[in-house]
Amino acid sequence: MTTDAPLILIDHVSKVYDLRPVLKQITLTIPRGQFVALLGPNGSGKSTLLRLLCGLTQPSQGTITIGGWQIPREIQEVRAHIGLVSHKTLLYDSLTGRENLRFFAGLYTLAQTDIDEHIAALLQRVGLHKRADQLVRTYSRGMQQRLSIARALLHGPDVLLFDEPYTGLDPEACATLDALLLDAHARAHTLVMTTHELDRAARLAQRAVILHRGQVVSDEPTAADLSARFATVTGTTPTP
Repeated sequence: MTTDAPLILIDHVSKVYDLRPVLKQITLTIPRGQFVALLGPNGSGKSTLLRLLCGLTQPSQGTITIGGWQIPREIQEVRAHIGLVSHKTLLYDSLTGRENLRFFAGLYTLAQTDIDEHIAALLQRVGLHKRADQLVRTYSRGMQQRLSIARALLHGPDVLLFDEPYTGLDPEACATLDALLLDAHARAHTLVMTTHELDRAARLAQRAVILHRGQVVSDEPTAADLSARFATVTGTTPTP
C-alpha cells in the first residue's frame, strides 16, 4: 500500500437498497494507524458502511479508496490488505484452530516457508496456543472470536475491520478482546469498529463517528461524554 494519507478515503458515498437510501453522501477520511469507532442506532447504516469498506457490497454513488486502490475496481488488491472480524466467526468448526489458520493461509496464497511458525506465533498472541489442536466446535464463543482475530491478522493487513465483535461475549471474553484490539492498534494497524458499546468505544478508540439515518451527525475524538453526545445528535438512548 502507498504511505500517503489518508489511508481510507470515503468520498460522497451513498447506498440504496430497493429504492431505500441507507447511506447518504458519506464523506470521511481515516489516516493510517487511527482507531475509529462507527456508532449509531440500529438501522443507521454503520454495518453497511463497513460492508462497503471490505467490498462485500458496492456503493450506489461515490468512491471508496483504501491505500490508493479504489473499490470495487481494485477490490482484489484492497482485500489483500484488510482483515475482517464480525459477530460471525467465519471459521470451520470441524477443523482445529491450527487447521483453520492453515486453510486460510492457503486461501491468501501465503508463502509456505515458515508458515507454521507464523501460525504458532499468532496462536500465542491471541492466547490459544494450548488449544490450537482442538476442534473449533469445542471452543467457547470468546475463544472462537480470538481465533477470528488470528485469522484476520494472518496475512498482515494494514486495516482491520470489526463489525460488532463483542456480540455474545461474556465479560471476561470482552476484556480479552479489549486487550487484543489495543495490541493491534499499538502495532500500527488501522482499526474501524462498529459497536453499540459506547463506554468501550470511548476507552479504546481515538475517534467516534456517529451515523444517524444514513448520515454522519458527529465526528469527533472520543471522550467521557460520548453517551451524552450520542443521545444529543441522534435523539435516541444508546442501546445497552
